Amino acid sequence: MRRPLAAYTVLDLTNVLAGPFCGHQLAHMGARVIKVETPDGGDLARQLGADQDLNARYMGVSFLAQNAGKESIALDLKDAAGKAAFLALVARADVVLENFRPGVMQRLGLGYERLKQANPDLIYCAISGFGQDGPLARAPAYDQIIQGMSGVMAITGTGDSGPLRAGYPVADTVGGLTGAFAIAAALAAPKGTRGVFIDVSMLESTLATMGWAVSNWLVAGVQAQRIGNENMTASPSGAFRAADGLVNIAANKQEQFEALMREIGREDLLADPRFAKREARLAHRHELNALIEAQLVHKPCAHWVDVLVKRGVPAGEVWNLPQVLASPQIRDRGFIEHFAGVPGVGREVSVASAGYKLDGEAPRVGTPPPRLGEHTAKILAELGLEAVPVKRKTNEGN
Repeated sequence: MRRPLAAYTVLDLTNVLAGPFCGHQLAHMGARVIKVETPDGGDLARQLGADQDLNARYMGVSFLAQNAGKESIALDLKDAAGKAAFLALVARADVVLENFRPGVMQRLGLGYERLKQANPDLIYCAISGFGQDGPLARAPAYDQIIQGMSGVMAITGTGDSGPLRAGYPVADTVGGLTGAFAIAAALAAPKGTRGVFIDVSMLESTLATMGWAVSNWLVAGVQAQRIGNENMTASPSGAFRAADGLVNIAANKQEQFEALMREIGREDLLADPRFAKREARLAHRHELNALIEAQLVHKPCAHWVDVLVKRGVPAGEVWNLPQVLASPQIRDRGFIEHFAGVPGVGREVSVASAGYKLDGEAPRVGTPPPRLGEHTAKILAELGLEAVPVKRKTNEGN
């Protein structure tokens, strides 16, 4: 299996999602990722998730989802011995990754300038809600706060139902991906020239993914609106009700529209002046949608997807998570990674991998998410250090 970052070590001081997701991506690219956790509970995600028993063991589902393939060392960075051990790690590492509020690492005496003294070639990546400067730099920020302030919520939903947050933490995830991309790019620099401070703003990285909405305003002066499942540039394009659920259809091109009309038995609409041309269809989209659904409701989604795709019309069922995860498309490409008998959990754990293949293979991290401090003694021994005495919570599973 190709592991392009196998030569590099990442110290992951992050919590919950944006930072851990960043480290999760780097681990799948082969990096050695060492979670540096507080002995008193570790990553907050260890106590988060739908399984309360796992939360009590500090192996919460939220933690399991983003931390496979990592090692865990428990260090108290407020303690002199813990600080010394961390600096020894920094001297041998390639990357430090953190998602504290700006100023926290400096107050610990472990800011970028101090760490550079231990390792001038260090890549330091700080992920925060708003970035390291500006009037909001020190403001607390969670995913929903960023979704609201970035404009994502303002354009999600319909005129009646919105603004709505996306159904998963999109801003956290985008922030993590942005960090992973920036770190991987920095690692490509020649050794001796890599030292850099990467400042990832979740607000800005989320805005960067909204390019069409941002540019429509900046260039054309047009503000994006909440249009639900509709497509602002084409019709018919959206979610349509069939006999057993919703089917997405994107007949964005003229030939796709014509094929759709023929397949649903409404070839007569091709000559209707309300629908004959692209701009006319946009102006009369709701009338057209109603006419299409009147035909679709007589047969199930799977039928329409099959016949439309064969005609060259993009279409797909609207699935829930159990449906997509059980589909052959996901099941057979190796997207899900399975770990049997995970310590601290006591049963199999299945988690999502990185979403790509290298030379036909889905990347694998190989080891399950670690228990809090599981690798402390091993890592300290590698540094030639004795065990660091720490106080730690003891209700983790065995």
